[in-house]
Amino acid sequence: MLFPAPIYPSLRAQPVYPMTLFRIAALSASLALAACAQAPVQTESTPPAAAAKPLPKVVAQKPAPVPVPPPVPRVAPLPNVELSEAILFKLTLAEIALQRGQPHVAVPAFLEAARETRDPRLARRATEVAWSARFMPAALDAATLWLQLDPDSARARQTVIALLVNQSRLDDALPHLQKWLAAEPDRAGENFLQLSSLVASHQDKPAILRLMRTLAAPYPAVPEASLAVAQAAWNADDQITAVAATRRALELRPGWELAALFQARALQRDSADQAIVFLEGFLKSNPGARDARLNLARLLVSARRYPEARKQFEILVGEAPNNPEIAMAVATLSLQAKDYAAAELQLRRALEINPKEPDVVRLYLGQVNEELKRDDQALQWYSSVAPASEQFIAAQARYAGVLARQGKLAEARKYLQNVAAGDAQQRLQLTLAEASLLREVHAYQDAFEFLGAALAKTPDEPDLLYDYAMAAEKVGRNDVLEASLRRVIAMRPTNAHAYNALGYSLADRNERLAEAYTLIETAHKLAPEDSYILDSLGWVLFRQGRHQEALGYLQRAHEARPDAEISAHLGEVLWALGRQTEAQKVWAEALRSQSKNEVLQSTIKRLAPAILQSAQ
Repeated sequence: MLFPAPIYPSLRAQPVYPMTLFRIAALSASLALAACAQAPVQTESTPPAAAAKPLPKVVAQKPAPVPVPPPVPRVAPLPNVELSEAILFKLTLAEIALQRGQPHVAVPAFLEAARETRDPRLARRATEVAWSARFMPAALDAATLWLQLDPDSARARQTVIALLVNQSRLDDALPHLQKWLAAEPDRAGENFLQLSSLVASHQDKPAILRLMRTLAAPYPAVPEASLAVAQAAWNADDQITAVAATRRALELRPGWELAALFQARALQRDSADQAIVFLEGFLKSNPGARDARLNLARLLVSARRYPEARKQFEILVGEAPNNPEIAMAVATLSLQAKDYAAAELQLRRALEINPKEPDVVRLYLGQVNEELKRDDQALQWYSSVAPASEQFIAAQARYAGVLARQGKLAEARKYLQNVAAGDAQQRLQLTLAEASLLREVHAYQDAFEFLGAALAKTPDEPDLLYDYAMAAEKVGRNDVLEASLRRVIAMRPTNAHAYNALGYSLADRNERLAEAYTLIETAHKLAPEDSYILDSLGWVLFRQGRHQEALGYLQRAHEARPDAEISAHLGEVLWALGRQTEAQKVWAEALRSQSKNEVLQSTIKRLAPAILQSAQ
């Protein structure tokens, strides 16, 4: 059973009923009857109208099938209580307060009525209303009462668990989790996977790993329990445990693709080659594992092993020639591998076989034609994206980018200014796209002034502030950069990129390194797999003289995204560690595809200028 979501997604979405005598009478009837006289209450385990199911008819000359009795409904223990005037008043008060958008009045009234009547239905109602209003402490009080009044209710127990985890009370949640798992032994695997999702966002990763190990211990034969431990270990940066636990899950269930994909991901953290070898072996035994093959193709592309990746593409397309999702996946990987002819072929195929999002395909076809220097066709594809599509603004930005690259910057800016934006958010995206055009032609001062003027009209727009900060860095206005990013952080305290940008700017200038590390570490906790944040973390460690630590983060970042700036940083750390040959190899490889990157060129010119001469 799924962990409960609020029954009422929002108070405004609830149906509003007038408080008539009929409604009061209905409330009265729900409480006044004695428990022994009440009709069975339909619960989450009771099929609707189960008792009314007709018996099978007898067919002549054939034995009649034995009728299967309907499942016996689980009846919640209901109190034998009379509806007093005081209780009726509280229920009426709660309902009217709810209709008027006053949950702070409704929740205590429902909860007090539940305590007085000992009716689990009222405790559940109090829980739902409190959860919907985001009154989490009150929701936990109500859910705890609900569970006390109906201790066999799986939904009540799961609600208590979710609220305890939400409030970081893992020790209190443990006995409830143990009872929940023990109560549904046939669903243990499903419940362990669900539990992994529930705790995935919890901040104390080592505590989650301890919790998961404790819960999994009584279930050594359940592969999902081992995988749940592996996922918790991965999040806690315990690589050894993650790999071992996933291996155990695969031993229990050979051919389990979900576990295989996770094992590849865990191995990739240490070595992409290990992950590739593992997936190749898995596919020999499980050739129909399509997601595993797609992941192998991605790894091969990242490792620049393009001929091997192309073989995997051919297998995928051959197995599902009419699957637009496979065609799109292969096209995307082909783009990454710079195999534009193959990408165009798969994109056109996807468009022919009716993809879910045809405008995404058209946008990609425009990009492919840009790469092939077929500007006229690229413009046609961008123009074909529908105005109602989510891709419309991106297509217009790319259209303007083609014009700017042709030397028509003024025309490109005017084009963006004339695009009919559907709302303020689209207008913002067009503004950011225009600023991007200016940066691409190195008109940094113009970009800074343009964004400043836009910001004067909408001073509290975080995305605009962020871009303004990046423009400020290009013109040496570090004071504006820092002030703007701190405002973004204040408005969006979970914006990992704002922390990262501010920390990186300090580290790159070799200033306030302790503060820079704290900022980047915060970003890393918010987005642990982000390649640019891993790069920043490696760079600030290098600035602090912690070269060996820096190397690990930069290698991870480079494996996931061989960006020119990441290559520059990785090469510099290798150089400082005395591994000059490896550094030169990293730089030379980056130069082949991103030769104009300023950071890369500056780093090589400072440390190994001969590489630049040989590349020319």
